[in-house]
Amino acid sequence: MLESLKNILPHPLKSAVERLPSPIGSQLEELRIREGRPLEIGYGGRYGFVTREGTVASHPAEAMRPTNEDCTMLLDLLTNHSVYSFEEELRRGYITIAGGHRVGLAGRTVLGQGQVKLIRDISSFNIRVAREKPDSGLPVLPLLLDRERRKVRSTLIVSPPQHGKTTIIRDLARLISGGGASWPREMDTFKVGIVDERSEIAACYKGVPRFDVGPRTDVLDCCPKAEGMMMLIRSMSPDVLIVDEIGRAEDALAVHEAAHAGIAVIATAHGADLADIRRRPVLKELWESGAFERYVQLRKTGSSVRVEAAYDSAGKRLDAPVPATGLRRKADA
Repeated sequence: MLESLKNILPHPLKSAVERLPSPIGSQLEELRIREGRPLEIGYGGRYGFVTREGTVASHPAEAMRPTNEDCTMLLDLLTNHSVYSFEEELRRGYITIAGGHRVGLAGRTVLGQGQVKLIRDISSFNIRVAREKPDSGLPVLPLLLDRERRKVRSTLIVSPPQHGKTTIIRDLARLISGGGASWPREMDTFKVGIVDERSEIAACYKGVPRFDVGPRTDVLDCCPKAEGMMMLIRSMSPDVLIVDEIGRAEDALAVHEAAHAGIAVIATAHGADLADIRRRPVLKELWESGAFERYVQLRKTGSSVRVEAAYDSAGKRLDAPVPATGLRRKADA
């Protein structure tokens, strides 16, 4: 089990998870903790239920069942013994912990003026494990680079949840700002700005990235995407902006502002394919305006993720297919 998760698990849960067989622990993607219900894990594209002895069972009746005390202690550890200081995170339904791991929350919502103010009586936790995967961005990189104009193309990376989007853009930041053996000799590297709203891309601790996002990269941590993009444009003069999971009107406005400033944007969005993107109002507007020069579609195959298709700004499928990558699914980020 990853060391960064040990400090946030109550003893009964930590004891069971630590006993997991090494091959399973090394592939751990999700840990789903539900009060009074079977303890579930996702690993290597599969799922199973964890017994008190740390074995993986296929039937939920064999699994250990976290208690109310376990869940209360887990929330206490996640919020560093101060639930009230995490009200904004509770309103959004997730907490990001050290290491870039995101913990989704479910329970009873409290409304104010018709909107969710926070979640109380939390009884479900989904710990999604973030991992670095160096070179996972290599299959995508040739699509982004305009070698003739020596620039990076604005690109939207599309896939359903948990298909490796965050892992890939993290590695693209490293490659674009640091170059390497696969970088074209005729091109310089670029200044990169990351707006890391959920602390998942760079896994910052006190403002310093814990993941390798490259030597020429600046990170704005825990900041809303649209506001963060504008802040970086004004203050850090990036050549490339990287953001995760766009979809709101203010995000689209910021993408346009970046384009007007001559800055490329690499972003991700949830969707099964390009048709899904064109059905969502905000993303449809970005599509129709030609804000992105490339669209890259990811697809999970078993426990790995590959680039299924790529399109230009007009929706024309690119002739040269991108080879499959051995990138394994992350619990993403």
